[in-house]
Amino acid sequence: MYFDFRVSIPKEKGKIYERTIKGVTYINYEYDRIYKPDKKYNIPKRTTIGRKCDDEPSMMYPNPNFLTFFPDAELPGNEGRTDRSSCLRIGTFMVLEKLMTESMLDKIVSGIYNDDRGTGLFLDLAAYYLTTENNAGQYYPDYAYNHPLFTPEYKIYSDSTVSEFIGQISVGDSVEFQNEWNAIKKHKEKIYISYDSTNKNCQAGDIELVEFSHAKEDKGLPIFNYSIAYDCNNREPLFYEDYPGSIVDVSQLQCMLDKANAYGYKNAGFILDRGYFSRENIRYMDKCGYDFVIMVKGMKVLVNDAVKEVKGTFEEKRQYAIRKFCVNGTTVKRFVFPSDEKERYLHVYYSYHKAAAEKEQLEQRIDKLAAYFKKLERQPVVLDKAYEKYFSLEYYHEGKDDQCFVCAIEKGSVIEDELRMCGYFCIITSADMTAKEALELYKSRDASEKLFKADKSFLGNKSMRVYSGEALEGKMLIAFVALILRNRMYTKLKDEEERLLTQPNFKNVPAAIRELEKIEMIRQADGIYRLDHALTANQKTILKAFGIDANYVKRKVNEISNELNSRVKKVKIDGRKS
Repeated sequence: MYFDFRVSIPKEKGKIYERTIKGVTYINYEYDRIYKPDKKYNIPKRTTIGRKCDDEPSMMYPNPNFLTFFPDAELPGNEGRTDRSSCLRIGTFMVLEKLMTESMLDKIVSGIYNDDRGTGLFLDLAAYYLTTENNAGQYYPDYAYNHPLFTPEYKIYSDSTVSEFIGQISVGDSVEFQNEWNAIKKHKEKIYISYDSTNKNCQAGDIELVEFSHAKEDKGLPIFNYSIAYDCNNREPLFYEDYPGSIVDVSQLQCMLDKANAYGYKNAGFILDRGYFSRENIRYMDKCGYDFVIMVKGMKVLVNDAVKEVKGTFEEKRQYAIRKFCVNGTTVKRFVFPSDEKERYLHVYYSYHKAAAEKEQLEQRIDKLAAYFKKLERQPVVLDKAYEKYFSLEYYHEGKDDQCFVCAIEKGSVIEDELRMCGYFCIITSADMTAKEALELYKSRDASEKLFKADKSFLGNKSMRVYSGEALEGKMLIAFVALILRNRMYTKLKDEEERLLTQPNFKNVPAAIRELEKIEMIRQADGIYRLDHALTANQKTILKAFGIDANYVKRKVNEISNELNSRVKKVKIDGRKS
């Protein structure tokens, strides 16, 4: 293997020799002599350090041996070596590259951009979000400096180029990606889709989605909403939505159902939180032919009677115990609404832990209200009607228009009724199933809740860091791709954890990434990147979850090294590789 640049043939008197084989002149260097006492002469130790240039006799093409014996030699273009770190972290990159190929994400993205530059930078940004848990464009060059890249020739783009690229991602690109992503899914098998939403605070200027509304984390800022549909059976995100902050969950559901139908999900059911419970939504799911599993509070008026109907019949009986979730549950069949056309399955549950917590919360609320009322006694105030749920408010009228607050008297029967309802909750299903099956289905939506946590905490999306609607769309699409990859990492690690007999040191994706980032390639004196050290036991275990072994790592190391060292090439001489 010879470098494709030229250097002067060293002028080491008595140590440089030329040797011609089949018309090719090699430069040999004598680096030592071994004296043989029995022979009484020296035996020279020589090695080839280069190949003589045919058109310039004083120059040669060096090989790695030249750098070993002449480490201080000045090489042409050597100043360019500082454009990339001498230590590259390749562990997470290898895993993400394999996951992209398996899920066909790389092909879907390449179909959008039709060029390697756009495809590579898009995938690099997704890998950057996931690996560093950050979405700030100004730090991307630092990541690219010490990581392999999907961009052709491993080119490192500036933060301004990254910002410009993100701003050019359109709504059409997002729609096209989601269309293609959902088109490759199997639509014949029955699946349950968990759908949930959150909102994000935003103080940027030119974003139409941002509006003032009721934020889950109220910072006095306008918000926009973000929702994800998650396939609980195949454990992967399907599609996402971003929509104005003033639109409430219950109103957005029907639009989502239309999208799911358009994506081809005919044989599906939906797992929904209590925020989507309404007469209109249930009717619309019936119209679309979708089954549903939806949570309803035990105090909800529509199901309050059902709870009272079974109260005292199942809470302490072993046959109704669901030990996996530490609750007891039973099922009744009845109409949910007076005008309902179908009977639904109401699964009523009782949890002693939940009951104790809810009772304590209610008692604390009553105590705070009582203390608040005590301070207002004999004050000329009129309290809101909402305070009359648990208390009777007494006033003294001094005149026609003036009245004075006297005291608040607890409504004992109301409070006692609510205390008796603590610990109960209900799940309504359209399909016939047991209370245990319904609860297991509903609990499977925990994965979608983890997605929102991952999006905010582990992809850097708690703050979007954008100033335009176009940039917001771009970051949302890149983050969704990163979320798909992170979810795949999570499920594969969990599957591997279940197969292991011992408790692994890695228990989550961040811990696994930290361990994978320790797999490093080091650039050595000959300019070639090589693996710094053998894989540790933990690294082998993590990589095994993704179908990667030591041989795979060696192949990738050689592939990455050759890509980075474009100045190094194998030269064929007379049909032979030297």
